[in-house]
Amino acid sequence: MCSIMGRCVTRRGGPWWSGLAAVALACAACLAAIVAPALGGAPRSAEAQPRVRAVATVGMITDAVRHVGGGRVAVTGLMGQGIDPHLYKASPGDVRAMADADVVFYNGLHLEGRMAEVIERMASRTTVVRVTEAIDPALLRSPPEFEGQPDPHVWFDVSLWRSVVGRVGQALARTDPDGADHYARSAAEHAALLDELHGYAAASLASVPPAGRVLVTAHDAFGYFGRAYGLEVLAIQGISTDSEASLRDINALVDTLVSRKVPAVFIESSVPRKTVDALVQGCAGRGHAVVVGGELFSDALGAPGTLEGTYVGMVLHNVRTITRALGGAPPEALPALLRAYVERFGSPPATTAPPGRAGEP
Repeated sequence: MCSIMGRCVTRRGGPWWSGLAAVALACAACLAAIVAPALGGAPRSAEAQPRVRAVATVGMITDAVRHVGGGRVAVTGLMGQGIDPHLYKASPGDVRAMADADVVFYNGLHLEGRMAEVIERMASRTTVVRVTEAIDPALLRSPPEFEGQPDPHVWFDVSLWRSVVGRVGQALARTDPDGADHYARSAAEHAALLDELHGYAAASLASVPPAGRVLVTAHDAFGYFGRAYGLEVLAIQGISTDSEASLRDINALVDTLVSRKVPAVFIESSVPRKTVDALVQGCAGRGHAVVVGGELFSDALGAPGTLEGTYVGMVLHNVRTITRALGGAPPEALPALLRAYVERFGSPPATTAPPGRAGEP
């Protein structure tokens, strides 16, 4: 029997046991083909076996590789739910996984700050792919506060992430030329889904009243989101979570929220909420009530096996949460491809609880 990593194990036993093993394998393959869509990955053919061992850093890249690779690719994601990539350090297990892989995918714009050097050293042992190479450099944000570094959070503009999906397909085709047609087809299908997601996000956020089009978050991850969908983005921390926000930073943002009567701020799943709570309390002390509009997914996906544990589900959750908290109304009807994707999970996408004040259950 061959394992997912391509290693074969010889079992003892006569023809009866061999036949039983064959039946068990066939049943397992059929079950995997049925269950895989509900887990957020691309469906696997019953006869397909992984041809490529891939490693990806953050969940958004892992998700793209799974969708494009399908059954031909066994992908290992290094950073799971709630992990902050800015602070992540490669473990010995991560290094072994990358060394054993046929191809390693990473962001490459200093997102994986503390492990970037390790990844780049891997280029002498295996294929290393910087997925953001697919994006026109002119479209990368490089505000002055980023000190000359580009903003790595490109996945928040779905139209940019579409280019990344194409880059993944090209890299897999070079690694596994026999699967080139499969990767091209899968990348095109996923790009069509992302086109619908981008359109839905734009339509949803267009419903937010002009006075409420201010998005306040814990760290400056949503710049591409604001640029793509017409929101002004304010953040307590900078592009990376590697440094603490000062009291001066918080007080300056309190002044802005009070003067502009901003109604809501947002916490992030991969960033501690203490600075957001301090912001809400500071506004309350100035007589301005600000609510926590919900939790957003920023640098990591949601729980595995849930809609929010996929890139599409993450974006859909964020769009609906932000739209509602800022006074808009997201369209109830989803486009055809997006609706079919959501229905794989057997229930509508999760919605956040009604906004509450910081510290409330």
